[in-house]
Amino acid sequence: MGDVIELKDQLADRSRPRGNCRVAFFYDLACPFSYLVAERVERVLGEVDWFPVPAGGLDDGAVRTRPDATRARAEREARAARLPLVWPESFSADSLPALRAAAYAAEHGRGAAFALAAARLTFCGGFDLDGPEILPVAAGAAGLSLEGTLAAARDSSRDGALWATARGLRARGVRRLPAVRIGRRWFEGERLLDAVALAGERAL
Repeated sequence: MGDVIELKDQLADRSRPRGNCRVAFFYDLACPFSYLVAERVERVLGEVDWFPVPAGGLDDGAVRTRPDATRARAEREARAARLPLVWPESFSADSLPALRAAAYAAEHGRGAAFALAAARLTFCGGFDLDGPEILPVAAGAAGLSLEGTLAAARDSSRDGALWATARGLRARGVRRLPAVRIGRRWFEGERLLDAVALAGERAL
């Protein structure tokens, strides 16, 4: 039985490198640092695969357990990146329904459009991630079926793949979101794009 569960985890784990070797971006819609990197990731790295993952499955509890420190750090990063940052009232809102919807969007090839719309509503518009506005507007921006998006958000059976991906990231040494996989190399945290650029310079 344990072998079956382990195999299911491996199949559901989106952190495992796939045959196409595309760059992969891992994020949580409730994470301000994920939003700040999401705004720039495809400008820097080109087209990437977007994978939602609950930050609570990593060691990234500081985002919720130390909100004041997180806010200060995120505001510094936003100023440095010249990006707007508006805090929603429920900063520590449950992100699982939105992450389920984000996974549905990714399955339909609209992962980036949905995630960016949802993140902008949350961290530019100040809307609560678990509020009634986010999913309909993000679904519309991504060209997704509203009925399908809302059904996905309610579907707790999707949680298995989300948590399997979080466990996969931990097994690969990733402890913070956002994270990027390039080939078999990993970069994580709010400064990951700087780290990618530095790694590229060293490779020259």
